[in-house]
Formats: sequence, structure tokens, C-alpha cells
Amino acid sequence: MINITVTGAGGFIGKNLVDRLRQEKGVSVRQYHHSDDLSLLYKYLNDSDIIYHLAGVNRPTNKSEFASVNKGLTESIVNYLRAHHKTPKIVFSSSAQAEIDTPYGLSKKAAEEVLQHYSMETAAEVYIYRLPGVFGKWCRPHYNSVVATFCHEISHNKDIAIHDADKMLELVYIDDVVDSFIDCLHQKRTEKTFYYSIPQTFHITVGELAQKLYEIKNIRNSLIIPDLSDPFTKYLYATYLSFLDENDFSYDLPVHQDARGSLVELIKSHQLGQIFMSTSRKGVIRGNHYHHTKVEKFCVIKGEANIALRKIDSDQRISYRVTDQNIEMVDIPPGYTHSIENVSDDEMIVLFWANELFDPDNPDTFPLDVQPNKVDKKKG
Repeated sequence: MINITVTGAGGFIGKNLVDRLRQEKGVSVRQYHHSDDLSLLYKYLNDSDIIYHLAGVNRPTNKSEFASVNKGLTESIVNYLRAHHKTPKIVFSSSAQAEIDTPYGLSKKAAEEVLQHYSMETAAEVYIYRLPGVFGKWCRPHYNSVVATFCHEISHNKDIAIHDADKMLELVYIDDVVDSFIDCLHQKRTEKTFYYSIPQTFHITVGELAQKLYEIKNIRNSLIIPDLSDPFTKYLYATYLSFLDENDFSYDLPVHQDARGSLVELIKSHQLGQIFMSTSRKGVIRGNHYHHTKVEKFCVIKGEANIALRKIDSDQRISYRVTDQNIEMVDIPPGYTHSIENVSDDEMIVLFWANELFDPDNPDTFPLDVQPNKVDKKKG
């Protein structure tokens, strides 16, 4: 069993790390919070195999707290370990601001030096991470993260203040931080350095960050999902959603209705096309058109349908009988005129996917009857 102590366990990084550590096999996790008595920490230190030292302050009511907490708590830990001849592995979350001559930066640098001296004296493994701005779920807005503040304000329809739109930010995602910290649990330090970094960081200006978040907010109107193949965009989207008010998880979608039934667009993407659904009354036939480049997929999730296709230069009609009793997907190739008919006694619901967004100026949709009376080939 590996005994782990996490200081600052109730903070942003601490909560995410503790959750991940609980998923590890063969570990026992003890949490130390800022309101706990120091004697509890000493009790944990007695048999700790690894200490994740995350506790610290960066916006205290009194500047003296920078030294008393950031450096002072680190000294208390090291002094206890030294006095009791303990040499656990220590992973310390420092800050990129340790390179800056500010009360906070100086206190973090001083804590680093305390740990380095302890390591050199005892040969204990020490890993120091000078983290840039960390963002992700559970981060506290209006504290030390512009991402958290922007996500909270924008998702709650509040204005944000931008003092320097061109200021460059270096950011790192919380899951990447936790991944690196977890790696320290299983590895032995071989490099002749105390300093380690997160492999993946992102650079963006304050103005660009705000623009991306407003685009994410507008998804509920445009239905256009951003390019989630980009890691930063994917992480930012996940972070934004984590700041939604709990009464604001759902949103209405526009429903287009006519005599045939209804049609609702669900999700759009410039990279992946769009997903939409339709309802059709008994006997309704939709389609009877073809595309040159656009391709589609049909999936009946309620009812029964006859999907008919015909290559535009052929007289042979192909028919697929599909039902919700055996969910399947039907590909609609380009150059095939196609239709879908509700042959059930009740309403039919179909999910559709198209590989490109509908462009009213270039719809790539051409009317052509499938010739329903000519059934030469059946499938399904």
C-alpha cells in the first residue's frame, strides 16, 4: 500500500488530484485542508510514502501570509520530516511567478529552496512544478484564473473586463497537470534537476480567449460545435460547460413543422457536418432528391420505414426496410436519388447525419423521383 498525503486537498488542483488518486489501485489517500490543525498533518507525515504539497495562498488578506503559508508550511513539513528521519517523495506545485519579484513569487521561490535543501541533505526525491495558469473544472472564479472568471461571467450572461486584450497567457489544463503528478507516483527521479514541466501548454491572448468563449456560448444559437480535434478548444469547451448554472444545462431547439411532421437540427460542425432529426406521420414520404457530393446516414429510432434509392442513371430501384426493432444505419451515397417513407401505423422518428452543413446558396440537392412503383431489388 502506498500512503499518500495531499496538502491543499480542497483546492482546485487538490480536488482533481484526489479524485484521480482514488482510482489508483494500492494507494491510501489522506487529505489535509487549510482549516485542519497542524498536528493532523504531522500524523499523516509519519508514514507517508509521497506528499503532494499543493497548499498555498495567492490572494491573502495580508501580504505576510505569503511567507507564513507558502514558505512557512513548507518549512514545517520539511522540519518534521528531517527531525523524524523521514524521506518521502515530495511533489510541489509552485508557480511560474516564482521567477517574478513579487511577494507571491518570492514566497514560492523560497518554498522551492526549502525543498531543494532538504533533498540535498537527505536524498529525498523532490519534484517541483512551476505551473503556468491552470484551468479546468472546479476552478474558482474571481480568484487567480482568468479562464475561470471569464467562463463564469460569460456563462451567467455577465460582462467581462478586459484591460489588455493583447496580453499573452500561458495555460495548462488540469487533467494534464494531474497526469504528470500521477506519473511521479510511479517513477523514480533520474534527472539531475528539481524542476519538471507539464508536456502540453497553450498560449493565447486575453482577447482571443474571450472570443473563443463567446463562440462557445453561442453554440446554443448557431448549433455549431467548434473544432474539438484541437486540444485547447476541447479543454476550453469542457471547462466552460462546468461553469453553467445547474438550472441552465438544457436549452430549446427550433422545431420546423409542416404537414409531414417536424424537423429539428441538433448539432452542426464545420469539420463533421450536421446531425438532425425528423418526425413523420403515417404514409409520409420525405426526400426524392439526390446530391453530387453531400452524403448522409439515416437511422430509424422509432417506427418502421422503407428507404428507397436509385442511381440517377439507372432504372433499378433499391429498397431497405428498417425498423426500431433492429436499429441499423443506412448510407446514402452521392448520385443516388433517395426517399424515406413511414410505413408504420404511428409516428416515425429518424436521425440523420450529413457530412456538410446545409448551405442555402449551394444546397447540392436536386429533385428527382425515386420511381416508387419500380421495385427491382430489395435489401433488409
